[in-house]
Amino acid sequence: MQFIWPIRVYYEDTDAGGVVYHSQYLNYLERTRTEWLRSLGFVQTQMRQEYAVVFVVRHLHIDFIKPAKFDDALHVSAQLLCKTGVSLKFSQTIMRDDELLIQAKVDVVCVDVNKFKPTRIPKQMLIHLESIPINDAN
Repeated sequence: MQFIWPIRVYYEDTDAGGVVYHSQYLNYLERTRTEWLRSLGFVQTQMRQEYAVVFVVRHLHIDFIKPAKFDDALHVSAQLLCKTGVSLKFSQTIMRDDELLIQAKVDVVCVDVNKFKPTRIPKQMLIHLESIPINDAN
């Protein structure tokens, strides 16, 4: 199940040449994972308050294929590849129409906000994640 979130490139996202600055793509990927969680009913501020957990990026592999530019309408995807009791692995892309701009693999880990150490993903979330098909071909 692929989740897609639309993003518009603003002037503030670009360098002097009107091209998206490389670190901005990480923000786009993060926003999409956040909205994916929200679409499943898990708001990160509530997870922090109720379960004392947050998700942090553990590993990121990103391929910059083509640049996005000022005022582009992009579609950022997030697809769950793998889940464990403490982590989630995503395949993510950034597209402009049918053109692939960015391809990424992102591993996030659930962390206890008080100890800032890995901890189990809340049971309610794991139960819900069981219903999401995993695309193990990626």
